[in-house]
Amino acid sequence: MLLFITELMVPLFAGLALFLFGMKIIEWALYQWTGHLLKRLLGRLTSTPLRGLLVGTGTTALLQSSSAVTVVTIGFVNAGLLTFPQTLGIILGTNIGSCLTTELIGLRLSGNMITTLLVASILWLITWLPNSIQETRILNVIGSIRGLALALAGFSCVLLGLEVMQSIIPYLQEHGLLAWFINQSQQSLLWGIIAGAALTAIIHSSAASIAITMGLAALNIIPIELGIAIILGCNIGTCMTPLMASIGGNRFGYYVAWSHVLLNVGGAILFYPFIAPLSSLAIHLSTEPAIQLAHFQTIFNVLSSLIALPLCYLPALRRIQAS
Repeated sequence: MLLFITELMVPLFAGLALFLFGMKIIEWALYQWTGHLLKRLLGRLTSTPLRGLLVGTGTTALLQSSSAVTVVTIGFVNAGLLTFPQTLGIILGTNIGSCLTTELIGLRLSGNMITTLLVASILWLITWLPNSIQETRILNVIGSIRGLALALAGFSCVLLGLEVMQSIIPYLQEHGLLAWFINQSQQSLLWGIIAGAALTAIIHSSAASIAITMGLAALNIIPIELGIAIILGCNIGTCMTPLMASIGGNRFGYYVAWSHVLLNVGGAILFYPFIAPLSSLAIHLSTEPAIQLAHFQTIFNVLSSLIALPLCYLPALRRIQAS
């Protein structure tokens, strides 16, 4: 029991806490830096689903959180600031914008992250020193440097948390848990989808779940096909956050949340039969398993959103808000 706590539970929860803390730091820093743009963009540039897709992609890439943009969108719909048809493109765009996080993690930028974290923290602290400066332009530059330094520190925490979580792998291997899961998944990749969906729904972070999967693949513990199945499940599990955010709102807020569910579940059903050819495509795109999975996540989200985009122009959907 002591080994179970010290070698599995403590590193797992400590690493997860550090990972999620880093994600929240990134989200907060970038929101403080660009958050004022979010309200203007969502309100003014979503007259068509294509424009909404571009806005959703851009804001999610800036904020590094598809959940944040989705939750804000649901809030705007509940407040009457956006109509349901305006949100359709945004939801499609959030899935595309979220790929930036996994692509960055896939680059394996974990070299000496502690030093990067210290440098970013010192840079952030230095920006608070010249309090006597009154020049607006200089203050804006200082604010931008402060936000970027904090975002860099947050990303360092994300990668450090991932390394801590990976330290549980020897324990899992020693006790045969990974071997059992891989054996089950060889019989049916649905096990991978279930695992990815459950883990993401519990921790409310598809980025964390996908990062763990990429780490396992990088160590050649799981095959690419299983990694792809888990990522499909992660995209399903991430729907839990908008569903919770829609509770207590009006029916249009529920529509936004369920459109997110239909997009991700529909995409997983559509791509599941093609896991084998998609894994071959990923292998051709890169020689590193983690980057292969990051590229698959990008391909999956981009294709799912582009396939669903024409449906957003259906007259029946455009009339929902008036019904």
